[in-house]
Amino acid sequence: MCSIPLLPQLPVTEVQRRTTQRHHGAKMAQNGMEDPFSCYICFHLLEDPVTIPCGHTYCRRCITHLWDRQPVPSCPQCLQSFSPCPVLMKNTILGVLVEQLQRRGRLDPVDCSAGAEDVACDSCIGEKMKAIRSCLVCLVSYCRWHLQPHFQSPAFQKHTLVEPRETLQQNFCPQHNEVMKMFCRTDQQLICNICYMDAHKDHDTASTLMERTERQKALIEIQKEVQQRIQEKGKDFQALQEEVEVVDHSANKAVEDIDRFFHEMFQHLERKHSEKRDQIEAMREVEMSHASRLKEKLQQEIEELTRANDQLKELFLTQDHTQFLHSSFSLLHLAEPADSPVTQVRHLKHFENATAGWSHVQQKIQNLVENWPDGSDTDALMAAEVPTSPQPQRRADFLKYSCNLTLDPKTAHPMIVVSEGNRRATYVPHAQPCLSNPERFLYCYQALSKERMAGRCYWEVSVKGGLSVALSYRSIHRRLYFNESGFGFNLNSWALHCDKGNYVFYHDKVPTPIVGDGASRIGVYLDHSAGILAFYNISHTMTLLHRVQTAFAQPLHAGIRFHGDAGDEAEFLTLKKIR
Repeated sequence: MCSIPLLPQLPVTEVQRRTTQRHHGAKMAQNGMEDPFSCYICFHLLEDPVTIPCGHTYCRRCITHLWDRQPVPSCPQCLQSFSPCPVLMKNTILGVLVEQLQRRGRLDPVDCSAGAEDVACDSCIGEKMKAIRSCLVCLVSYCRWHLQPHFQSPAFQKHTLVEPRETLQQNFCPQHNEVMKMFCRTDQQLICNICYMDAHKDHDTASTLMERTERQKALIEIQKEVQQRIQEKGKDFQALQEEVEVVDHSANKAVEDIDRFFHEMFQHLERKHSEKRDQIEAMREVEMSHASRLKEKLQQEIEELTRANDQLKELFLTQDHTQFLHSSFSLLHLAEPADSPVTQVRHLKHFENATAGWSHVQQKIQNLVENWPDGSDTDALMAAEVPTSPQPQRRADFLKYSCNLTLDPKTAHPMIVVSEGNRRATYVPHAQPCLSNPERFLYCYQALSKERMAGRCYWEVSVKGGLSVALSYRSIHRRLYFNESGFGFNLNSWALHCDKGNYVFYHDKVPTPIVGDGASRIGVYLDHSAGILAFYNISHTMTLLHRVQTAFAQPLHAGIRFHGDAGDEAEFLTLKKIR
């Protein structure tokens, strides 16, 4: 326990009484109990407690001494001012409770030794007590006992007391051990007065108060920006949350649709399975019944012929010629006449051919399943079944494979407005506000269709202005520059450049000029499995512009790329499929 110096204004008996409280305080702190009966000014147990009009309670001597030094009396806790100075009324009930606690050995939590995580009093000698305040003027931390002069002497009236800090020594100059009250703007560091007069004498300097004022103004502006960003991020978060809910709802609906689709398909297959089983079982019953009747008839004939054979054997053994001749007349009928009925034994019906057609059906189902969306992309897979019919020649033939496509707004560059049920894309001169999305093209004015295509597909695009009608793998880069992301300028895409009646086909940066009249409608035909891609000029006739023969490694998406003129637009047209 540290030695406690006698305070000038306290008699010895008072110090001894408070020393007893100090020992009790250590025990109270060990028990983790709070102290609701301490004075906020002196941090001792309330002595002659009085309550002021705002409701707070202090020692009579402490609040009186404090108000004597204030021009306008105020509460040190809530800072409420009182004019005129109020009459101090004794809090009788609280006074009785404090006396009872004192008689019972009440513990005072602030009077305890400093622990490993506590700030120690700098004035204690020997055992260090727990500091309850740090003074920013003295740059020293005090326990309750050594803090008393700050409340009792007018010399400390302007000192600023704060919660205990371990970093007070940072306020001292490491070179001169002086308090650093100046700030060097040239070197951007705190300095003491000696530094100010010596190494920093020609520098731009200011007092710490002045520098704080300037920095606080700048930080207030930064705070405004931070608050603005918080609001913007909050709006983005809310929009994202709404989109998450939409995605979640959409995914749940997709799961329900898939479950219903496969349930209905399984029911249909189960019905077909049952029908085919019943059909074969019925056919087997007919064949087996016919075979059973035929077996009975043949068995009967075999038995009759066996008896006749036995009679003939017996007849051949007789020695009496006369008896032989008499008996032979009864057996001559066994010789089968030419016109006698013969039991026909036809081949029974086998069932190998009954399942021969199912292998073809099985192959078609396997092809469909292999081209089924893989789950990473919930977009529709258009024309997944591989056709075996000849390539179309007339527009009516192409319309048998028509697909009604839509644009995916999540892929559209911010300067593309998607409208008309996501079928129309318009290039605008200014970027539109949109959520950040890794699917969105960042540097190229283009967008992809939501649907991906395999098998045979045909669609038409109305064009206005300079743009490219394209096809692309979904794996094309979105956030790289033109050579990596632009349709037609890499291995992942093919594009027909249309501009004022001029056509150029691009793939992997290689241009192919095309001769053709200006068109407002472009037809696109894809046979994914055959590796055929063709572009057509659609007017009153259908004219081939360019045809590509290649091998596609992935399903394809239709695409639109603008060349940068405001008002240009393209639209996927709605086509009626011809059966």
